Amino acid sequence: MHKPGEIRVLALGIIRDGDRLFISEGYDPAKQQKFYRAMGGGVDFGETSCDALQREFQEEIQAELTNIKYLGCIENLFTFNGKQGHEILQVYQCDFVDPKFYQLEQIVFAEGERKKTALWVEIDRFKSGELHLVPEEFLAYCEK
Repeated sequence: MHKPGEIRVLALGIIRDGDRLFISEGYDPAKQQKFYRAMGGGVDFGETSCDALQREFQEEIQAELTNIKYLGCIENLFTFNGKQGHEILQVYQCDFVDPKFYQLEQIVFAEGERKKTALWVEIDRFKSGELHLVPEEFLAYCEK
């Protein structure tokens, strides 16, 4: 994950298809709870957040992005697996270049040694509270 006491800068991409969001599924073992968040990842030193977003999508699911638009920033203080975390999230709206990604129900990919799943989820499932989107402030960006 990351070093304790470190603030991480991440670039995350909102990809919509009608009323669906392309989202990554996670699991917190301490809370024994699934959660969902936009795909993306860490910004490396000397890299812009936009470049990091494109690199992360390429590395994780071999996808190119287009129509990339900066939406804003969220500061996220959270607890994961019993440990305190602190992130600065640079949030982008974007689209897939390859239309095949809109036809897939889910994609299993590797993030380090962990296997993760990205999938299309109806936005209403987050609005109703049925599924847990993190951070909660992220939902406001998904409605734009």
